[in-house]
Amino acid sequence: MTEAPTKKALICGITGQDGSYLTELLISKGYEVHGVIRRTSTFNTDRLDHIYSDPHEKRVPLQLHFGDLANAARLRHLMELIQPDEIYNLGAQSHVRVSFDQAEYTADIVATGALRLLEAFRDYARESGKQPRYYQAGSSEMFGASAPPQNEATPFYPRSPYAVSKVAAHWYGVNQREAYGLFISNGILFNHESPRRGETFVTRKITRALGRIKLGLQEKLYLGNLDARRDWGHAADYVRAMWMMLQHSEAGDFVVATGGNYSVREFLELAASYAGVDWEKCVEKDARYFRPTEVDSLQGDSSKARRVLGWEPEISFDELVRSMVDHDMELAQQELTLVRAGHKVAPRGGAHG
Repeated sequence: MTEAPTKKALICGITGQDGSYLTELLISKGYEVHGVIRRTSTFNTDRLDHIYSDPHEKRVPLQLHFGDLANAARLRHLMELIQPDEIYNLGAQSHVRVSFDQAEYTADIVATGALRLLEAFRDYARESGKQPRYYQAGSSEMFGASAPPQNEATPFYPRSPYAVSKVAAHWYGVNQREAYGLFISNGILFNHESPRRGETFVTRKITRALGRIKLGLQEKLYLGNLDARRDWGHAADYVRAMWMMLQHSEAGDFVVATGGNYSVREFLELAASYAGVDWEKCVEKDARYFRPTEVDSLQGDSSKARRVLGWEPEISFDELVRSMVDHDMELAQQELTLVRAGHKVAPRGGAHG
């Protein structure tokens, strides 16, 4: 009896939070995973270090390739080289506040970059004779000012260059699906966090700072709008939804969310209670961290994903916050050990937020 061939997946944005969790999930299911990484002078693969091993030593289910969503020719070459069964586009300039400062770059990578990858995917599907499947990572930020709860029928009302670019990427996917009969699914993911979240995103900025404040390594935490409300889930749950979309019999668009709705202040209060910090004594507002146009409240209705895909979140809001606090308390303890040994530790206040 012959074994079924190993599935191959290509992930753009593999070095990010979602990319690392998705890589773990796919490898656990027997996939051969290929990731696209940008060439930089320093390594940015920290989130993958526990998975990746030297291919000279043994056959590994994870291979990394240099590439960029700004380089269409390279994307086409990688499709032809790897011959993937599934393509996941998680690549983006994903910081909303930064997108106001770098609007053109954000549009080029998030919107036009998605189009470049979709065009490469379309050519690959036609020329290979295969029936590959494509996942496009959308964002709840696309709903922007539309009133919650938001689902697949809610009108998009983007309030940032990042959100506008994600809307464009979403419709590029829909258009190619309808025009060419390709299997392209859009996931409209609400906020999802984890201990692997980047430190300039508000949730991780909070938990990282609280650990340092608790141990005397930092005095203040500067934040923007504490009243903004979000639907927060765990990234490990959300990458499972991505995979489930590409296993379904039909492509489509799916909101992925917990249905919860918490303010930044509530996240801060819960995290501070776990860390044992009186946040009112150390948190100050800074106007630099307010957005020019704010998104007041996001709350997802994921009824379709639950009904059609059978997806359910497994990690609660409280568990999410506690896991982030525990992780960052450990990091702060490691920093304190270095300080006591005479090493200087760079100050942290948060360049963004």
